[in-house]
This record gives sequence, structure tokens and C-alpha cells, in this order.
Amino acid sequence: MADLERVRKRYTSSAPEAHVDVLIVGAGLSGIGAAWHLQRHCPDRSYAILEGRPAIGGTWDLFRYPGIRSDSDMYTLGYSFEPWTDSKAIADGPTILNYVNRVADKYDIRRHIGFQHHVTRADFDSERALWTVEATRKDTDETVTFTCNWLHMCSGYYNYREAYLPDFPGTDRFKGRFFHAQFWPEDLEIGGKTVVVIGSGATAVTIVPEMAKAGAQVIMLQRSPTYMISRPAIDKLANRLRKLLGDKASYGLIRWRNVLVQQFYFQLARKRPEYMKQFLRKELLKELPPGYEVDRHFKPTYNPWDQRLCLVPDADLFGCIREGTVEVVTDTIETFTEDGVRLASGRELVADVVVAATGLKLQLLSDVQFTVDGATKKLGDTMTYKGMMFGDVPNLSYSFGYTNASWTLKADLTAGYLCRLLNHMKATNTQVAVPRREADVREVPFLDFTSGYVQRALEILPKQGDRAPWKLHQNYARDMASLKLGKIEDGVMEFRRTAVAAPARSLTKENA
Repeated sequence: MADLERVRKRYTSSAPEAHVDVLIVGAGLSGIGAAWHLQRHCPDRSYAILEGRPAIGGTWDLFRYPGIRSDSDMYTLGYSFEPWTDSKAIADGPTILNYVNRVADKYDIRRHIGFQHHVTRADFDSERALWTVEATRKDTDETVTFTCNWLHMCSGYYNYREAYLPDFPGTDRFKGRFFHAQFWPEDLEIGGKTVVVIGSGATAVTIVPEMAKAGAQVIMLQRSPTYMISRPAIDKLANRLRKLLGDKASYGLIRWRNVLVQQFYFQLARKRPEYMKQFLRKELLKELPPGYEVDRHFKPTYNPWDQRLCLVPDADLFGCIREGTVEVVTDTIETFTEDGVRLASGRELVADVVVAATGLKLQLLSDVQFTVDGATKKLGDTMTYKGMMFGDVPNLSYSFGYTNASWTLKADLTAGYLCRLLNHMKATNTQVAVPRREADVREVPFLDFTSGYVQRALEILPKQGDRAPWKLHQNYARDMASLKLGKIEDGVMEFRRTAVAAPARSLTKENA
């Protein structure tokens, strides 16, 4: 974790302005990217970023568990405007965090950020086309107020303060250490110890081999298997092309190659799931020891891409299984004991440390309370427009990435469309933009994903529609056509002028 701490301590910022044209909430990958787009495509618009944490990076600043890394390649997780130049395509957390900070400094974004500002409320005044946003300053516990004409939420999709932790019986009896991976203790020593990691998702698949490399004997305890696939952490072709063509040209080529390859396999999984199952199984057989119970530990009950595939860089997890430093156990927990975990099969897993990698707890737009003209707006009851706005909610957009590809691909398109929208409003002298929900559009769930963290949150998520522009395609090429090239005046988005002017731009810092 020393490298991560060095990255975090390098950066500071000034306070944000009290009124801006656009207020961004969140200074992670999405927020920093949105700021770049505003500076590039709407240079006459003022903006500020409010960030609840004391540093840039969001997820990449929050998570501290061993081996924290991307589960997408950095040629698609990186920004479209800033080439990824590190040799590793599957990057570790400190390297990603450094990249985001470098972008913020290169484009002079940091001075627009107010750290430790946790947004709690936002009210829209239709007559003035004005959001009034309240935030709590974590360093002083003050409530501060900002105003803006447009509010763009880049706060991610899960709760930073609370993770999903099942109520396992008997945890109070366990004499060892037990914690959730989202809140990794800084003083943990694992060399020579036996560790049980509960879970089989991306977090568990990252933690398990890293702890084995650090000298622990690790058991990955899973209730049910997850589809996994290995790929090299270093993209040799990308590195060769960078030497031949330079950073920018090679980045664009590799980015599009990776987008198309990913979409090919996703569509193949949707159209021919049995073929994809056999393909993934054959790849696993190449990596696991002869005679290994592949169908017991790596054969899920669902189809590929009904949940996100787990990426195993350089087959590190499988290497640890071959070496005997990692054991995969597929069973359910009956109870914790003083010495470990007793399973439904009767087996007891004796452990010094038990780590719950049991998933995230989703929340919608950081649980901010939204009101329009004083009336509460429950965004979970709305329908999402182009995957970035809400039906009948004015001047509010949000960034929500792909579930089947890199988050930043969609965040980049969203920010670009927002700039197109703002420039259209300026050209037409309109101050309010609101997508009006069509009565005959049928509601369907926001995400077609069976992952537990999604299913647990369906009630708080908005709905999507059964046709455009209310439908989420989870397809970069289709979204590019819609968001980058599609019409702004689409018959659904309503534009309106206001009679009352918004406040003049303020340069004071008094309530920041």
C-alpha cells in the first residue's frame, strides 16, 4: 500500500465557486473526464466539482485491498482523449490512480475541485432554471450551499460507507480477524497464516492470489462458481504499435480493437451461450491441474455474461491453485466457529483470518435527496433517458458506465452528449431541458444482470424502456451513434426558456 499512499499525498486543491453553470458531483474517473469535456467543448461555461473524499480517484482511492486492479483493459478504461502509455494493459490501483491525477493536473482541473464536500440535497427551481445544492463539509461539519444551472452526477453506483455483508451465524465466536474487503485494515499481516476469502467475484479473484504470493495459505470459499477467463496483463501488440505509431495513434487503434473484440464475445455469449460455456471450460482446462474438478468449482448455473466475467490476469489464480497455495471450496456456510467456518457439508475450515468479499451495496446517485420546486423526486420511480437523464427531471444528468465493458467508455460518451446538449441550449437561448416520458413506453428493469448486487438494488434503480431513447443498449457502437451523432431535438427532449435570470457568476469562496 506504500505506493498508493505516495500517490494520494501528492495532491491538493482550492475551494470551488459558489455559483457555476455546471456542478459535477464526484472526482473519480467519470467526474474528471466530464470536466475535460466541459473545458474542451463548452469553454465559456463555468464548472466546479464537489468530492466527498479528501482525494481524487473515487474507487481507486477508496479500495485498499491487496492487488487492487482493473478488471477491464486500460485502453478502454482510460480516457479517449488521454492515451494510456503504461506497459500493462491490466493495471494496478496505484497506477490507475496516478493516471487520473495526472490528467487532472495536465488539464488544470484540480483547482475546480472542492474536496470533503459530501452532497446531501439538491432542489431545482423551475422558474429560475437553478439547482440549489447542499453539501456537508467533512472537515468542518458545516453545511454549505452552491447553485448551478446544470447538475451532473458522477458519484458512482455503490455505497462507499457500507458494503454488502450477509448475516453469517456465529461471527461473534470467531477468535481470528473478520472483516469486509471494502474496509481492509492497514495493520493486517498475513504471512504464514491461513486465510478464508468468502466470495468468487472480481474482488475475491484479485485478493486470493495476492495473499498467496504474500505467504498465506488461502481458501476461496464460494457459494456458487463464477465464469472466469485469463488474459495477459501486458498487451504486446499495443506496446509494439506504440513504438511504431506513437502514443495517440496506437491508442485509438488498440482501443477500438478491444471494444470490438469485447462486443464480439458478448454477443456470441448472448446468441450461442452453450458454445461460450464450452469455450470458457476449455480455456480453464489449459490452466488447471490434471483431474481438477472444473465442473464443480468453475461451472456456474447461469449463462456467460448474465453476470460479469471475472478477469484473471496472467492466470495468477490458476497458478496458485496448481502450486497448492490456494484451494477453492464450493459450499455454503452453516456457522462461524471459534477457529474458523463450518460448512453445510460438515467440513470446518480453520482460519486465522476470514475476509468477506461478498459484494457491493448499490445506491443511486449517492443517496442525494432530489426535489423539483419543493416536491420530492424519487429517481427510482422514473425512466432513464439515453442512460444519462431521468424522465420528467430537468437539468440533471448522471454517469453510469457499462456492465459488459469498461465504465469509462459510456462515461466519455455521456459527457460528450452533455456538452452537445448545453451548446444546443445556448444556441437556442433555452435554459431548461427535460426528457418527457412517453405514455406508451413499456417499463423493463434498469439492468438485465443476475448479479446479486444488482438484484438486491432493483427497487432503488430507475427503469428503462423497451425502445429508444429510453432503452439501455449496453453497446458502445450503438451508443456512439445515439449520443455522439444522434439528434438533440428528438421529439422527446423538451426545451424551455425561463423568464427569471439565474444569478451572475460568483467568484467568492465565502460558503465553500
